[in-house]
Amino acid sequence: MKAAPTLPAAFLHPAGQSLPQPLLELRKQRGTALVDMPLPTRKTENWKYSSKYLKLTDDMGISLPADEKTGSSLAVPGYKVAFLNGVMLPEASEYPDLEGIRIQSFGDLDDDEAARLAERLDSNLDGKAVQLAQLNSARFEDGLFISLAPEAVLDQPLHIVHEVTADASGSAFPRIYVDAGRHSQLTLVEEYISSGTAAVLVNTVTEVEVAEGASVTSIRLNMEGENVQHVGATGVRQQRSSRFESHTVGFGGPLRRHDLQVRLEGEGAECKLNGVVVTQGKQHYDNHTTIEHIAAHCNSEETYRNIAADQSHAVFNGRIHIHQDAQKSNADMNNKNLLLSNGAEIDTKPELEIYADDVKCAHGATIGQLDETSVFYLVSRGIGRRQANVLLTMAFINELVDQIPVESVRETAHTRLNQFFDQTFEEA
Repeated sequence: MKAAPTLPAAFLHPAGQSLPQPLLELRKQRGTALVDMPLPTRKTENWKYSSKYLKLTDDMGISLPADEKTGSSLAVPGYKVAFLNGVMLPEASEYPDLEGIRIQSFGDLDDDEAARLAERLDSNLDGKAVQLAQLNSARFEDGLFISLAPEAVLDQPLHIVHEVTADASGSAFPRIYVDAGRHSQLTLVEEYISSGTAAVLVNTVTEVEVAEGASVTSIRLNMEGENVQHVGATGVRQQRSSRFESHTVGFGGPLRRHDLQVRLEGEGAECKLNGVVVTQGKQHYDNHTTIEHIAAHCNSEETYRNIAADQSHAVFNGRIHIHQDAQKSNADMNNKNLLLSNGAEIDTKPELEIYADDVKCAHGATIGQLDETSVFYLVSRGIGRRQANVLLTMAFINELVDQIPVESVRETAHTRLNQFFDQTFEEA
């Protein structure tokens, strides 16, 4: 029997040493656990569609240098933190010095703060479901720690730009930890971009603690180039009467993968997850989501839309788990998918696992193509067929894009998606 592939040895080499000692010790522990770690294969249930796209080589085990300034396609009003190749750039960042709000590089934490953080890292993620999340814990060179005191409100969005410069093959491991105190409020925009053409792996982890009555809105734009493999994970833990809202817009690549896990641990907690994915050529994008209803009287709403063209592949696997004590839960999951060519493929798997009897739960999934009657209607009124296709395809996802609460991000998403569909139908 052929042995399962394991992580290349180069990934076990220690990264930079600019972190506080407790974080270096944590990284060493995680690195030790990676020795002989098997990579996911088609027999790994939640990687069966994505494992063949994961290509790790020894040169990707080398960390990319952070010696240039980063740029962004977005003009988000508010505050900005710039990361280049997984390392924070203070000179390119502009963030507030406000009472009750701390925004710091991992490297700037003292040993006591770093020790407390080290105890909490990875606590919001299920390692069995996110096999490669521990790779980030073993390799991150820097990270961003965001802490909001009780009642603190960040008055404008915090825009985090993650850029990789792929002049040579390598890897980057961005890390974010958010601790939102009681009744605090935060809007976080994560933008992932790239330059250069060398093969690169980006492995990201974001963890969010949402205390009682707090509200966190997360916006995630994945717009890296065709040479970048991106494997990301977001773990969220919510307490009583808290709210978490997620808006994701993702463009395909050689491998795009995002695992989003939300735990509703306090009564009255609410979460809303929206996602839009588009793929073309031979691109691949895989979204895996899990919502754990642990406490009673919690609400969750999840809506994802996938569009695949050419010979590309999109995947959605959404799971809602209603625990035994989660009575009076309300949960709704909806996934709609649009195929733009006969060669494209979309796999969808909505799951409900219910152990409480007094709940309201629903889920649904559809896969279809553009309605030729609608295309004919627009063409018969003087609109070109290509433009009619673009209009109908945009209409399929506008409902979700229009819900992005930051106007500049919403406009950028509209523009990029229109460009994507213009190119798709031009080549059709």
